Amino acid sequence: MTTTETPVELTSAPAEAPAQEVALTEAAASKVRALLDQEGRDDLRLRIAVQPGGCSGLQYQLFFDERVLDGDVELTPHDVPVVVDRMSAPYLGGATVDFTDTIEQQGFTIDNPNAGGGCACGNSFCG
Repeated sequence: MTTTETPVELTSAPAEAPAQEVALTEAAASKVRALLDQEGRDDLRLRIAVQPGGCSGLQYQLFFDERVLDGDVELTPHDVPVVVDRMSAPYLGGATVDFTDTIEQQGFTIDNPNAGGGCACGNSFCG
């Protein structure tokens, strides 16, 4: 799985929001399971992170990771192993990851109530 970067801008860190609220739609969970099956490894999990970057300030990163880091929040929405690092967790509380596969668009999207705005290209967010 290649890293998916969707930049997003947050003007300030949101109040602590439980990362347990990060959700995957059934479509996203099915796609992640299919990609994990292709990898053929049972030690991988989907890591969802927020990193500085993009034209609005912050961007999402989604990738498979075998590591569990100190402070990671481990989740299993729809029985899919997901980890969120402790710095990203406050930005992702209440977020929903979806997967779209249409003629116009294919890929993962994140609906994040903590994002106050985004950029014209749709690759970054702000709060």
